[in-house]
Amino acid sequence: MTDFTLADLEAIIARRAAASPEESWTARLVASGMEKAAKKLGEEAVETVIAGMKGEKAEIASESADLLFHLLVVLRMSDVPLSDVLAELERRTGQSGIAEKASRSAS
Repeated sequence: MTDFTLADLEAIIARRAAASPEESWTARLVASGMEKAAKKLGEEAVETVIAGMKGEKAEIASESADLLFHLLVVLRMSDVPLSDVLAELERRTGQSGIAEKASRSAS
């Protein structure tokens, strides 16, 4: 098990996003704009789904890492801290998933 956390990755992304696009893939992605970053997130989501359907653990882990990275880049670009996402997940765990989903569709 590793001590590396999503909060660690969030901090790395923040540092790299502030770098020159010539020096950092993250900075280049951020400089390309939200449309490019969101498209990349979608691509990684599809690749993760495909890996999941194949059932190859190493590929699932690799694609999931890409997906989490690009999700955190989009969150950064949207000025949404990971802590907001975690708070929402924590709020949702207070009830069953079926009840939580029903409460969203009732709105």
